[in-house]
Amino acid sequence: MTNKEPVPDAILQLGLAFWGSKALLTAVELELFTTLAKGPLTSKALAADLGLQPRGTTDWLDALVSLGMLNRAGDQYANTPATDLFLDRAKPTYLGGMLEMANARLYPFWGSLTEGLRTGRPQNEAKTGGDFFAALYQDQERLRQFLHAMTGLSMGAAAAIAEKFPWDRYHTVIDIGAAEGCVPAQLVLAHPHLTGGGFDLPAAGPAFDDYVAACGLAGRLRFYPGDFFTDPLPPADVLVMGHILHDWSLQEKLTLIRKAYDALPDGGALIVYESIIDDDRRANTFGLLMSVNMLIETPAGFDYTAADCRSWLAAAGFRDSYAEPLTGPDSMVVGIK
Repeated sequence: MTNKEPVPDAILQLGLAFWGSKALLTAVELELFTTLAKGPLTSKALAADLGLQPRGTTDWLDALVSLGMLNRAGDQYANTPATDLFLDRAKPTYLGGMLEMANARLYPFWGSLTEGLRTGRPQNEAKTGGDFFAALYQDQERLRQFLHAMTGLSMGAAAAIAEKFPWDRYHTVIDIGAAEGCVPAQLVLAHPHLTGGGFDLPAAGPAFDDYVAACGLAGRLRFYPGDFFTDPLPPADVLVMGHILHDWSLQEKLTLIRKAYDALPDGGALIVYESIIDDDRRANTFGLLMSVNMLIETPAGFDYTAADCRSWLAAAGFRDSYAEPLTGPDSMVVGIK
């Protein structure tokens, strides 16, 4: 038996993976999947509907078939079950908001990764004196689109937290950095004895109230306006921080964890969830690349391992903690006061 010579296939596939990524992001930008949600169409009909030239359009569509994003029967293209559910803008399950942001912002910003690694500085709007999030929170329409994208990103984790955490021991829960309120809504829908709410900047309030009302939960969840660095956190039996800590420096992370500790009763719990990196820093590719994305997007943010997070919880005074996988690349770390 002879050892096989190494082959370059995986290197080339990864090096050119942006081809497939941009093919999908452009499809979302052009609302291809929303168009096909009405029924299958030929390449010629799609080109007419989307305002495209014939040259390249069929190749692009067939590449999306090959990538598993479209189906084709004869000359008719159709959504797959997944793209029909998650990339049709007309459906409440639409996840495209996150991909729209990736296309408009992250795709070009990641082109400056080399500069980011050399300087240690963000490569987003901050390079030219802009502040994406400050501008976002001043534009109610764009803010609502962004908060809805966050709902899509959090829905799977919310369902897993509802299932895996021992909610029968607790009565109140508040999500810190709640966006539209997807997480508390999923938790109280699954556990009728729970009440609580969401804490976020005041501009998020109208979107939160509308989402909660649409879920039929206006009597059980309320919005708490504030800034988690300058205001005390509202008290509850359980506080949740999802996709929050990775935005901040180590000192800011420790500050937020300490503020959560102060707001909890004895026996209360802090649930931290995001794409937590495996302790060996080898397996959770999404979490590792998300941490690189924090270089692109923030002055000092980074993702972290469960062991890192548990050490921070212990330093803040939490008497016990544990980590548990949720869904996809997401895990939660739970601290008990």
